[in-house]
Amino acid sequence: MQLHVARLCLDCEEVHDAQICPRCTSETFAFLSRWIPARERRAHPRSEEPKPPRAVIASEEPPKSRGRWVRRGAVLAALGLGGLLWSQKATKPDSQAGSPTPENGKKDAIQ
Repeated sequence: MQLHVARLCLDCEEVHDAQICPRCTSETFAFLSRWIPARERRAHPRSEEPKPPRAVIASEEPPKSRGRWVRRGAVLAALGLGGLLWSQKATKPDSQAGSPTPENGKKDAIQ
C-alpha cells in the first residue's frame, strides 16, 4: 500500500485504502500522509524554469491565413449572390410571360 492513499479509520484505527473501513464499515477516516510526510513520487523533481507563453513566440513569415480568408469570403459572396438571383427568378410571376405585347413595343392608345 502506498502512503499517499493509506487511510486510518478513526473508529477502529485500522489502516486501509478503501472508501469504507473493511473491518468496521465506517466512513470516517484520515489520510496517513497528514502526519507522515510522503516523499516525492517522481524520480526527478520538476524544474523551476518558466516556459515561454505561446503568444510571445514570433514567426518571421507573415501568416498565410489571410489569402485563405479572402478566398472564403469570395466564395461566400458568390454563393449569396447566386442564391439571391435564384430566389428572384423563382418569385417572378408567370402571368407576364404569356400576355401578348404589341409588335412596336408601345401600348395601344384607347380612342
